[in-house]
Amino acid sequence: MRITAIATAVVLGLAATGAANAARLTDQPLVDAAWLNSNLGKPDLVIIDIRDTPKDAPAPYSVGHVPGAVEAQYGTYGWRANIDGAPGLLPKLEDISAKIAALGISDDTQVVIVPAGVNVSEFGGATRVYWTFKVLGHDNVTILDGGYKAWEAAGTPVSTDAVTPTPGTFTAKPRPELRAEVAEVEQAIANDVNLVDARAVSQFIGKEKTNTVQSLGTIPTAVNINFDSFWDKDNGRFASKEAIDALVKAAGVVDKEGVITFCNTGHLASIAWFGLSEIAGLKGVRMYDGSMSQWTLDPARPVVVQN
Repeated sequence: MRITAIATAVVLGLAATGAANAARLTDQPLVDAAWLNSNLGKPDLVIIDIRDTPKDAPAPYSVGHVPGAVEAQYGTYGWRANIDGAPGLLPKLEDISAKIAALGISDDTQVVIVPAGVNVSEFGGATRVYWTFKVLGHDNVTILDGGYKAWEAAGTPVSTDAVTPTPGTFTAKPRPELRAEVAEVEQAIANDVNLVDARAVSQFIGKEKTNTVQSLGTIPTAVNINFDSFWDKDNGRFASKEAIDALVKAAGVVDKEGVITFCNTGHLASIAWFGLSEIAGLKGVRMYDGSMSQWTLDPARPVVVQN
């Protein structure tokens, strides 16, 4: 159903009031539509709609969104940056912190990320934004499982009223242990630490590549867990812990020495990072956001092609 502008104003008014330090609403990485609907209007709750605008179509946010949500499209808002020729990297700390604060987010804010939920690749926008919050030290973050598609399917309220947030005060507290850079990847190769390539098999074995990657193949010692495996296609939801545990076992991944996920530009790798770290609960999981695009910028760095 649709709600009126008055009802939306009530929701937004409630969201703007309340205690300055609201209790954390959830410690779960995923929430469903029923949970989000029951928490609309809670103090210090900010819902981020990250859906991108399709070509020759209106912005999905303008057509309908979760009441009170603010728009911050994944592809255009500035969640990722091109740095020194490598696309998809974590932006400079001051830049991403300012972007987050502009959405009305402060240090105590409970953040809910809403993707479209049409497939796992698109859902990767939500896992990448989630990782961004985590690597910046903000734990009050979760994702709407199934995205906006699940929200509509649940028959929950929909609004078309645009929200202009009052800027918050966001202080980043970086967690470098959640992010791998070139040096950590080189150490992982030398120590045979688990490197997980989340790309399609054809790219992992060196039959295909994207135009952002300079050479075919993968990083030495890496194993492949296709990003598609982290999605429950039948239900349009992220895969269960049991399903991911099975993936981990089949790939021979153990977290004794840590795990590093990568892909082409740190998008699909965030899906694997989210599944392994937040759902399966493996310890010491990091994401190499530079991934193959950055790795192959230097031809001296080793790349292997599978037989």
